[in-house]
Amino acid sequence: MTTRVSRRTLLRATVATAAVAGFPLPLRAQAETFKIGVIHPVSGPLAEPGQACRIGAQMAADAINEAGGIKALGGAKLELLLGDTQTKPELGRTEAERVVSLGARMLLGSFDSGSTAAMVSVAQQKRVPFLVDIAAADPITANVARSVKEGQQKLQYVYRNFPTGSSFGRKAVQYFTEIFQEAGVTPKRVLLMYTNDLFGQNQSRGFLAAYKAASPPWQLLDEVISWPEPPSDLSTEVSRARAARPDVIAPITRPASAQLLLPEIARQRLDVLGIVGPGSPGLYEAGQIATLKEHLEYVLTSVPWPNFQNPRTRQVAAEYIERTGGKTFDTNSGYSYDAMMLVADVLERAKSTDPEAIVEAMRATRYTGGLMQYAGPVVFNEIGDNPNAVPTMIQILNQRPVAVWPKDVARRKLVFPRPKA
Repeated sequence: MTTRVSRRTLLRATVATAAVAGFPLPLRAQAETFKIGVIHPVSGPLAEPGQACRIGAQMAADAINEAGGIKALGGAKLELLLGDTQTKPELGRTEAERVVSLGARMLLGSFDSGSTAAMVSVAQQKRVPFLVDIAAADPITANVARSVKEGQQKLQYVYRNFPTGSSFGRKAVQYFTEIFQEAGVTPKRVLLMYTNDLFGQNQSRGFLAAYKAASPPWQLLDEVISWPEPPSDLSTEVSRARAARPDVIAPITRPASAQLLLPEIARQRLDVLGIVGPGSPGLYEAGQIATLKEHLEYVLTSVPWPNFQNPRTRQVAAEYIERTGGKTFDTNSGYSYDAMMLVADVLERAKSTDPEAIVEAMRATRYTGGLMQYAGPVVFNEIGDNPNAVPTMIQILNQRPVAVWPKDVARRKLVFPRPKA
């Protein structure tokens, strides 16, 4: 005789069997994770800013996941596949290939222009959308855009939410002019000094081009002094600077070169109105301030900086301080945080994990939730850059970095010329 078993009876039996077997019965299907390759220099000479980038990205991913993940993808959580370039540019490509082989569907990174440029070819070849959180060299995006325009590649997968070297240069010349006017001085001898790596070359070219285009009332010396990065000694370069008798020194440094340059300037007693940088990463880092101490006091430099007038920025900054044991939420942590939030915004609008759909959503970005100082919403132009990503002039005052220019974002009044020792 055939016995019919009701659906309810069958379900009860299945639950009981699962319980006896020791296996929990899943109540519902779990959303898949969306894997992102997050690559920065977390060891080597650039470890401190690289670690700040990683923490900023992780904080944003945690916030997104705690809020329910990517809702347009069924609540998919962001999973970070972490990479370390070890401050070796050639490892940008190696690490990008590694995380892509592990399933990364997007890339984010990588702070220094050399390793970021090395990641670009992987993104284009593997069709993996790549959001550059920090790296200024113009060719990173411009070369890809050119190859797409000329038909060599079908689609651009590389976009950047960070000021370019040329935009750094334009803003630096503007800020120099305004600061000198504010102080009532017109320096006649401004000396450019820079680190001769990809970043320094690009930054110096942008600054020189902007100076020539603007023809400001202050004078930039024809002599320009550079050094290989990382340097072992900068006494010769500073001696050359001393012989040039500058009113203002305009350095573009890396953390390692700043630790040699600034003490050497003091040792050789260069009598200048001030040190005003067109853009130097890392001068605001806690490690740099602790190492350089009084040599950093009153130094000005143009860098991308958080908008601390935004209550949300202050909230995230407080969380960052707690996570890091007192470090400042700054350029690196801030731009990486914003980049991860941008990734979430793009995925919500793409409603797909298809790389072409992600790129289409990237192009249509108009994001207004950023924590950094912007000149408008985050958008991407025909080259793949955000024209609204702009720097702020900060100054080290009482051993703390603080925004001092432009006036509408300043948290303290700038000190220029610097007081005599």
